[in-house]
Amino acid sequence: MRLLNFLLRLVVGGVFVFAAVIKIFDPLAFAADIGNYRLMPRELLHPVAILLPWVELGAGLLLVLGFWRRASALIITVLCVVFLVAIGQALARGLDIHCGCFGTVAAGRVGLRNLLIDGALLVMAGWLTWKQKE
Repeated sequence: MRLLNFLLRLVVGGVFVFAAVIKIFDPLAFAADIGNYRLMPRELLHPVAILLPWVELGAGLLLVLGFWRRASALIITVLCVVFLVAIGQALARGLDIHCGCFGTVAAGRVGLRNLLIDGALLVMAGWLTWKQKE
């Protein structure tokens, strides 16, 4: 069980660190991607585009390094739920937009693949939130 939790921490935390670093280097593109979802006022796009990647980076690093494991897994779990809602509503509304999930590196369109990836990350992060001892 310890090995499984360790591997899940590396995978989930690593994905969030990778995604965060890419977005940190191009906040304007990330703000545009967030805006395409049409979920928040324009005034919040840039602050969210600047802050969110740092939250992802912090939670991902803490999870990978094994500090505050339950708290960092919980933050990532909540982020995954938010991302699932955003992606799901974009699909339901028929929006043909870039996901923004991994910045411009994997600038694919929002689709079922994104839901599956985020759903898998949600399950793994949820497991870690539930199973971590701290």
